[in-house]
Amino acid sequence: MEILHSGSLPPHPFPSSPFPDTCFLHLSPHNRNFFPLPKSKFRVSTPRIIGFKHSTVSNHIHPQTLLPSFVDTLTNSSPTEIGDSISLLNRCSTLSEFRQIHGRIVKLNALKWKSSIGNKLVVLYCKNQWSLEDARKLLDEIPNRTVPAYAALIRSYCRSEQWDELFSLFRLMVYEGMLPDKYLVPTILKACSAMLLLRIGKMVHGFVIRKSVESDVFVGNALIHFYSNCGDLGSSRSVFHSMQERDVVSWTALISAYMEEGLLDEAKHIFHLMQLDGVKPDLISWSALLSGFARNGEIDLALETLEEMPERGLQPTVNSWNGIISGCVQNGYLEDALDMFSRMLWYPEDPNIITIASILPACTGLKALRLGKAIHAIALKHGIVGNVYVEGSVIDMYSKCGSYDYAEKVFVKAENKNTAMWNEMIAAYVNEGKVEDALGLLRSMQKDGWKPDVITYNTILSGHARNGLKTQAFELLSEMVQMGLKPNVVSFNVLISGFQQSGLSYEALKVFRIMQSPSDGCNPNEVLNLSMRPNPITITGALPACADLNLWCQGKEIHGYTLRNGFEPNIFVSSALVDMYAKCHDMDSANKVFFRIDGRNTVSWNALMAGYIYNKQPEEALKLFLEMLGEGLQPSSITFMILFPACGDIAAIRFGRGLHGYAAKCQLDELKNAIASALIDMYAKCGSILDAKSVFDSEVEKDVPLWNAMISAFSVHGMARNAFAVFVQMELLGILPDHITFVSLLSACARDGLVEEGWKYFNSMEISYGVAATLEHYTCMVGILGGAGLLDEALDFIRQMPYPPDACMWATLLQACRVHSNPEIGERAAKALFELEPDNATNYMLLSNIYVSSGMWDFAKNLRSFMRGRKLLTIKECSYLTVGSHICTFKGGESSHPELEEILEAWDKLARKMELSGYFPLDPVFDDEEKELDPFSCLHTEKLAICFGIISSNTYRPVHVSKNIRMCIDCHTSAKLISKIDGREIFVKDVCFYHHMKDGICSCQDRW
Repeated sequence: MEILHSGSLPPHPFPSSPFPDTCFLHLSPHNRNFFPLPKSKFRVSTPRIIGFKHSTVSNHIHPQTLLPSFVDTLTNSSPTEIGDSISLLNRCSTLSEFRQIHGRIVKLNALKWKSSIGNKLVVLYCKNQWSLEDARKLLDEIPNRTVPAYAALIRSYCRSEQWDELFSLFRLMVYEGMLPDKYLVPTILKACSAMLLLRIGKMVHGFVIRKSVESDVFVGNALIHFYSNCGDLGSSRSVFHSMQERDVVSWTALISAYMEEGLLDEAKHIFHLMQLDGVKPDLISWSALLSGFARNGEIDLALETLEEMPERGLQPTVNSWNGIISGCVQNGYLEDALDMFSRMLWYPEDPNIITIASILPACTGLKALRLGKAIHAIALKHGIVGNVYVEGSVIDMYSKCGSYDYAEKVFVKAENKNTAMWNEMIAAYVNEGKVEDALGLLRSMQKDGWKPDVITYNTILSGHARNGLKTQAFELLSEMVQMGLKPNVVSFNVLISGFQQSGLSYEALKVFRIMQSPSDGCNPNEVLNLSMRPNPITITGALPACADLNLWCQGKEIHGYTLRNGFEPNIFVSSALVDMYAKCHDMDSANKVFFRIDGRNTVSWNALMAGYIYNKQPEEALKLFLEMLGEGLQPSSITFMILFPACGDIAAIRFGRGLHGYAAKCQLDELKNAIASALIDMYAKCGSILDAKSVFDSEVEKDVPLWNAMISAFSVHGMARNAFAVFVQMELLGILPDHITFVSLLSACARDGLVEEGWKYFNSMEISYGVAATLEHYTCMVGILGGAGLLDEALDFIRQMPYPPDACMWATLLQACRVHSNPEIGERAAKALFELEPDNATNYMLLSNIYVSSGMWDFAKNLRSFMRGRKLLTIKECSYLTVGSHICTFKGGESSHPELEEILEAWDKLARKMELSGYFPLDPVFDDEEKELDPFSCLHTEKLAICFGIISSNTYRPVHVSKNIRMCIDCHTSAKLISKIDGREIFVKDVCFYHHMKDGICSCQDRW
């Protein structure tokens, strides 16, 4: 840029205006291209007249004592009386007095023949922001309005940021042939700047040039600020160069313009040139410089500027500190913002409204409730809590920190409420899940005369959609339209994401289709007959709905839409696409989308890793994690929440310990207890109950999920008494159990065959703890009864329970029948399962095993033939074994392992020893010709994994194997015998239990 090389600012005169004198006629009400604003609503004034008492008028008496006498004596309209009223009007000091005089003037009919009185009244009303409605009513009634009256009301609207009313009035002013003077132009430009109305602002600029008022320094400064705020730096520079006179405000405005564009070096250079030009920077100039640095994330430069100010003879003011604090918050440096706030108080400098409104979001982001309360106390101490922005920030802080009672108290006590504050409180109720209370507050808002805006309704819609209240959500949408509020893309987005989150994925996709084609025949409500272009947020709501419903084709169509509209580069859209394809079992497409992402972040890596785990490929997820680290990305709390279960699924304890160490090194504060719970579950599934207990004991603040994780860990290992002890400890500390606690306790009873204890916990749930029994608890009781061999009692229990049995319950009973070889009840359970899950091959296999264990070979053969005829496919079995740092995978039907010959040789040796001990396979497999295969062949993957563990590890070292489905009887029996023959411990984790085999005995006591 020239200015950086020349050291001076060459003139760049703004080109002559293309706009004629009549340029403002574009603002007439007949021009629908102008900013769409409501027509004037007020046509008849009804002044509020207060009654008077009789007294004598004297010019030497205060106006308040003059008013009663004056009003009573003016009974006839005359020029003298009207003159006296004008004289008295000039001496009024309160709004009440203005209204009394106004009432009498109306009775004298003075407004119709002397408009100057009305214009004077308008100007006086405009001095009070609470009387702007009266001023507008009066202005509408005056026959001959003047520019000063218009200007006074326009400026008042600008101060109160009532932009719609401002432009509506300005349009009326221009339509009546009155044009703004050089004193009003800056106000109009400020309004254009606030609303980012670049076209209208340029029209004003053209008028300025045409009327030769561009030389006015105030007008020039307003133009620089307007163009800067609208992102037109070039025009800001042109205006600056064309100014014949520049003051410190002009230079400061240009510095701010460069800062807004992130051109920090150029802004510093302008600051230097200002001083070379003989203009001394003032406090506002310095504050603009340091706040610009802070907004652009250069906090160190902002602090250097702050420290330099005293050296230049200027002491930082509260606005200087506010610039740094708000910059820190905007860039996510929340702790730095709090540090700056503390330094400001020690400086010392008292905070103002902007300080408190800026610093409270830092407390909100850090969930620092105690700090937020302290700052609230500081605001109270300095008497600045009556401001709507401060109180709105306080409400937001309390609600987002979970202190809803405090938020409600602040809201109730607030004297000056605005729509934004009502919205904050409604959002607080919605976030707390109190949808009915939020709706009640909306009704109170309307009753108190406040008009809800689009944000109000979007917040309420979000709450109803997230809670699955479909009908009520559409009724609110209809009400929104009836109130003249047009739903925007956010309205549809909250419905789509909310329905998806509440499990109404079909309804979410229906709204998505309506959004694109409102007349496609599936519109549930006529108010939705408006087309709306989906944005990236819409896509991230619709794609999970496709994933939930496994709708690959619809997801593919949405992917096509994202490509046509250029949305795929959006990291959230691409991550949602990865997730959708993964949940639709299309990992190839998921990978293609993932590797097309530029600038992959942790979220996108998490999506692909979760996809691999969802598709039963946990080893691939762990490999992907190492690739992520190789690209220099840091894992998040969610990353560990994804990977710890993966380690548990394949019993990769060495990898899990490494992850544990890495997580501790990262010092993640988010989801701390959730990560600890995942760690406990991972160590338990990897067979290290001691490590699980160590993690549990290391946590100081234990929540209910953490206690549940420990109880479940002992349950998985068949250590019911330890699980009961943890529950007793939980009770002694006054922590109330939830429904998951009792699921874990009842599961522990089922695994250890503790029928009496199971009944005790089941019967005490609702009576002693207020936890209603769910279908899951009833299923656990069926497992307890069935595991103890009480199959008839279990069947009676199912018949008497208040819930219809589901597939899980019948499968639990069927498994118990397999353990106790009861084909009669097993057939009943299987029949129910075949109706509920006709294509689930596992149920047929269980019944076949029951037939085999009962010696019913023909039934078993016929059932397997039926399965082949139906082409029912069982889940492809897979076993995992960790050898050193390598995860070995053994998949059913594959024979590609490089050491397969050595594995089979080891199995042959073990099989011979088992045969000598009298063992015979309990789960024979038939080929297509119904001939029995070699019963001692190594068919199942856990046998391969165990053999490989034996030949690849030191003698007596435990072997840890994980399998993705339940162990069969034969593999379970074989593993027990191998633990005795080879003299080593064998750990096998399947989907139901953790088997610890030692000296021929399993910890499950053959109840799995």
